[in-house]
Parts: sequence; C-alpha cells; structure tokens
Amino acid sequence: MIGRIAGTLVYRQPPQLLVDCNGVGYEIEAPMPVFYDLPKVGEKVVLFIHMVVREDAQLLYGFSSLNQRAMFRELIKVNGVGAKMAVAILSGLSAEEFSQCISSQDVAALTRLPGIGKKTAERLIVEMQDRIGKVGGDLPSVSAGDTTSGGAGSDRSQAIAALEALGFKGAEAQRMVKAASGDTVEDIVRDALKMVSKK
Repeated sequence: MIGRIAGTLVYRQPPQLLVDCNGVGYEIEAPMPVFYDLPKVGEKVVLFIHMVVREDAQLLYGFSSLNQRAMFRELIKVNGVGAKMAVAILSGLSAEEFSQCISSQDVAALTRLPGIGKKTAERLIVEMQDRIGKVGGDLPSVSAGDTTSGGAGSDRSQAIAALEALGFKGAEAQRMVKAASGDTVEDIVRDALKMVSKK
C-alpha cells in the first residue's frame, strides 16, 4: 500500500492534484486544507496517502499531516460515510471544528456540509464520540509552502468546479463563489466554505 508520496507538483485543480515521482504521475484527491498548504506547480511536495483499492479503481487520497489522514480514516469507518463524503467533511470543517461539533453534538453545523442530512449527522456524532480522542496528538505535519493556482480557466470557475466536486449543487456553488472573496482558487473556496459553516 502507498502511505506517502514525495515528488513534483504537476497540476492542481481542487479537489484533485497530480504529483510526478520519477516519471510516474500519481492522481490524488485531497480535502481543501491540503490545497492551502501546497507549493507552486513545479515545486516539491510531500503528502501522506490513504489508498483505496476497489474492483474498478485504485484511488489515492492525500493529506498534509498524519492527523488529517487519521481523521479521514476514522470518518470512513462510520456507516454510510465514504471517501468522497469524508473529503467533503474535511474540506468544510477543520479537524478541530469537526471535533468540536462532535463533542457539542452540533447536528445543525454538520448538516450544513454537502451531502450530510440529519440522520448522517446524528450517526457521525454517535459513532465518532469515542474515536475523536484517538485522532489527536502531536503527529508530524508536512509543510508544503506557498499557494498558487495552476491550470486553465478563471479562478472563479475553478472554485465553482471545486465546490461542485465537494458535493454542492451548481447554482449553490455559483452563489457561494459570488459572495466569496479571495485572489486564488483556494482562497475563494476557503472563504465560501467559511460562510457556509457560519450560517
């Protein structure tokens, strides 16, 4: 299994990125906080990886720290939460905010995340209560540096595509991006997600 990838960042279009390792390009999906820490395209990057092997695909999910990856792994153990939903959760809330929602049993905050209804939020609270403590600790993080977007299209249209990939409907993603501020795709998406979590 692949647990870590170190190479050159070739492409970044949230929620996907491509890392070249000695001529082999690895397509990786990652939550938005990872994109905030990425270096410029063409620079070195190191990511912790969770690999999912399915009958029809082998998927890689990348994280800036072992804590992020541990939280992802605990989330996908919850009944009804797949990798895509776990990425959306970690994109909409930081690990600390998510832990706080679980501790305070804040169903309303969880249901503001895309794809999470009341039943799923309640299941997350019940099943994650005991697991949250396991995820903490001083695990090393990977600093990846400066953020600059790479790829084609305007930052706003890329931000809309990123929000849609996280599970927001097209019209909702457009509304969020219109109200958000920022100079890069990552900044726009971060601001849009902050506004959603504050509602």
